[in-house]
Amino acid sequence: MSSRRTLEPPHELWRAGARELAHGVVERLSLARQAMAEIGQFLVEIEARGSKELFGHGSTAGWYAETARITPAEAQKTLERAQALNPGRNLDGSPVPATAPIAGAAAAEGELGEQQLDPVLTTLKKIPDEVSAEDRVAAEQILVDLAHRAGPREITNAGLDLLAHLDPDGNEPKDEDLKPPAREVSLRKRDDGWWNLTGLLDPEFGARANALFETWGQRRPVDEDGNHDLRTPGERHGDALFDAIHYAMTNDKAPTLSGDRTTVVVTIPLDTLTSGLGSACLDGVSQITARHARMLACDAKLIPAVLGTEAEPLDIGRAARTVTPAQRRALNVRDRHCAFPGCRRRPKHCEAHHILPWGELGDTDLRNLCLLCRYHHTVIHGQSGWKVRMAADGRPEFIPPQYLDPLQKPRRNTHYR
Repeated sequence: MSSRRTLEPPHELWRAGARELAHGVVERLSLARQAMAEIGQFLVEIEARGSKELFGHGSTAGWYAETARITPAEAQKTLERAQALNPGRNLDGSPVPATAPIAGAAAAEGELGEQQLDPVLTTLKKIPDEVSAEDRVAAEQILVDLAHRAGPREITNAGLDLLAHLDPDGNEPKDEDLKPPAREVSLRKRDDGWWNLTGLLDPEFGARANALFETWGQRRPVDEDGNHDLRTPGERHGDALFDAIHYAMTNDKAPTLSGDRTTVVVTIPLDTLTSGLGSACLDGVSQITARHARMLACDAKLIPAVLGTEAEPLDIGRAARTVTPAQRRALNVRDRHCAFPGCRRRPKHCEAHHILPWGELGDTDLRNLCLLCRYHHTVIHGQSGWKVRMAADGRPEFIPPQYLDPLQKPRRNTHYR
């Protein structure tokens, strides 16, 4: 057990210079690390003698947790760290060598704390048994030398490199390692009509979801009027997830249910559909506005169920009322991206918009369709003042609201042209 230094702090720290303050912190860090190393040596000796014999307590970790007023998990981790760093004895008196004596010596000198010791011990624990003692000692020395000047992340990364060198094939997979990934997603409807989405993703799924959010959740470019995308990261990720689900539902290769693709049934009164005022029922469980229903009717895989004044079904539409695959390909070739001025969203992120809504007898043909990304689709169906029409040359053009252009000169998206 090393001798312990004592330091008296200056009475008036505000008079101390920068060098004195820094030196004081370094010295006390070393003292704290040395003290914890000595506590570890005491715990190893208590474990060797038996905490029940000494203190009548069931375990050394339990006794230490009560004494130090910490959690049992923290106490157990402290004991295991101490046993790895210091030699001990079994209850029969036979010696138990330390698994990391070099790291233990550095800890006793106050050079390393738990933040440096834990990644060193984690790496040493993963070294296969067939690795020679010389290589094991060399690996520990490399990690301890690095720990004198590096933090946990660098030590962990160096440990991974060492393991890759000492054990390039890795451990033989266990049976439980061969089980399929456990992915859990829960979707629950709230009283206000919104839905709570929670889940647990395995590493592969999480990486794919993160890549989707980074790609589809990028900020929209500044438009021609200088408007910036003010969505929070969470809002952009939510919109990206919506776009991905919409893309999957409208994809030609989407899976079917009972011979049909994923569909949504919207029930709406006829006068509500034509006026755009009121609400509709989505799949029998959620209320949406009539304006939203009209927007969904443009391109979503939904079945519109129109009701009369006595709630009798007047017309049960079909998903075929939406854009056919051939029409969609033609739209992609003609518009090449979202048709809204200044937008660069590609066709796969866009929906087909009926310029004259089908609720007002608008036809589903190229002369009445244009591509709009989800955001600008909402803009057109909202109360922004923007209007879209088909020009004489068969291409869509947009009429801005008067507050943007008093003359309301038609605009087109000239990107990629």
